[in-house]
Amino acid sequence: MKLANNKILITGGATGIGLGLTERFIRENNTVIICGRRESVLNEVAEKFPGVITKVCDIANEAERAELYNWVAANHPDLNVLVNNAGIQNWMNIADDNFYEKAANEITINVIAPIHLTQLFLKLKSLTTVMNVTSGLAFVPLSKVPVYCGTKAFLRSFTLSLRHQLKDTGTEVIEIIPPALNTDLGAKGLHDAHPPVSEFIVSIFKQLQEGKTELTFGTSEARAEANNETIMDYFNRMNP
Repeated sequence: MKLANNKILITGGATGIGLGLTERFIRENNTVIICGRRESVLNEVAEKFPGVITKVCDIANEAERAELYNWVAANHPDLNVLVNNAGIQNWMNIADDNFYEKAANEITINVIAPIHLTQLFLKLKSLTTVMNVTSGLAFVPLSKVPVYCGTKAFLRSFTLSLRHQLKDTGTEVIEIIPPALNTDLGAKGLHDAHPPVSEFIVSIFKQLQEGKTELTFGTSEARAEANNETIMDYFNRMNP
């Protein structure tokens, strides 16, 4: 993937990893479009980075996903990079009364939305890159976030198949595999002890410069290379 002179759409690009990607892609001389549910948060990013283009969109809503694509196709037909970054993480137990409701929403945002957006944006003749943000938990689940782990395992599997299907089309498929980072994913304060997003961004952009298509950092590197025996060892340590 070339790192400059792209036009990039980042879902959930106003917070967490998405914001880190937004900041770095701007520094690399790219035009960045970010979307999210909260207009106020999008506006805060646009004030800090005046070149950022914002679009309010709840990707959990099928009609809004279609409207997002139609808006981009009409106003930014030269968009060439889609970053499926937006996601949610629910800490929950199967015994919770609202488990199914929360699980369904998590699956919609983490699985259905990136599938739909990818299928839509591949209609753009300009599209050269799809980037999917999965997780180290795609390889070794944390039982406190059981559905989140399943959605990320699915997205990794889908990414591998997508890369194979598109290998002769000129569209590159890149997987970003973060470990736990200091973001508000799940809830404020849950991940305060983990590495900052800034360190993660530096690492994955170095890997992009090297031409890699599976980008890892910290513990996600070891998990991505684990075999069945080491996966169970990780699982037992993570889920005492």
